[in-house]
Amino acid sequence: MAIFKDYLENNSPLILHGALGTEMETLGYDISGKLWSAKYLLEKPEVIQEIHETYVAAGADLITTSSYQATLPGLVEAGLTEREAEQVIALTVKLAKAACDKVWAALDESEKAKRPYPLISGDVGPYAAYLANGSEYTGDYSQITIEQLKDFHRPRIQILLDHGVDLLALETIPNRLEAQALVELLAEEFPEAEAYISFTVQVPDAISDGTSLEEVAELISQSEQILALGINCSSPILYDQALAILKNARKALITYPNSGEVYDGSTQTWKPKDKDALTLVEHSKDWHDQFGVKILGGCCRTRPNDIKALYAEFRT
Repeated sequence: MAIFKDYLENNSPLILHGALGTEMETLGYDISGKLWSAKYLLEKPEVIQEIHETYVAAGADLITTSSYQATLPGLVEAGLTEREAEQVIALTVKLAKAACDKVWAALDESEKAKRPYPLISGDVGPYAAYLANGSEYTGDYSQITIEQLKDFHRPRIQILLDHGVDLLALETIPNRLEAQALVELLAEEFPEAEAYISFTVQVPDAISDGTSLEEVAELISQSEQILALGINCSSPILYDQALAILKNARKALITYPNSGEVYDGSTQTWKPKDKDALTLVEHSKDWHDQFGVKILGGCCRTRPNDIKALYAEFRT
């Protein structure tokens, strides 16, 4: 492909699509249940396209498909046939592409000149998202092998690539074995694919399962296909120390933190952030200046206006 590599080299920093589930909740949609926001791929896919459109209009350069929670086993468990589940995953690419085309066509030429045409990143959420038990924050997968993890990820990656995503977003990864499975799977079966990978952290020097960031950086440094490495779905106060370690992988860096509010997995509620906390733009500017972060965005509890603010800071 090489298109993602080209964008990194010529358009940095790139601005990332923001939170999907947060926006759906804000619009009044119930995303409870194991499928979370992915259930609206079945019930009301047009609302997902509309949210994509909002993020494209806000200035996002990478439009992430709504396939984070859309997995073959999860969709089959929800009552779909395997063929229907495959079609749902394919639909996530169609919705993202349609949103890009629609918004881009409406931009005037001066606006188009400020930014590249958005790329579609195929969202490959973690095994934890299928489990839907909060293990994105613990990395506790109990008894699972690397081959089972490859079997889990393989079909979704294949469908996303077959339907024309520009790159893969391997995101919210909490577990070292899963990261290894993804690195090996890309090399063995999808050697032309480009990707970025981002991990969750609960402390500044290790991913959620306790694996040190030094070990993670070493693992990812060996992949020629993973072009960017970073942290997402985590508190922004942890990023400075984490990025100082991850930069040793000699990959482009990516940051898309939660808003600063703290998620309590036991009550499934968010606790307010400190009133003196920095904004997403302030954090992102610091990370860009200090570490040369090349992909910037926001995760849970961030909104389109946050992405618009990043665009205003870095593109205008």
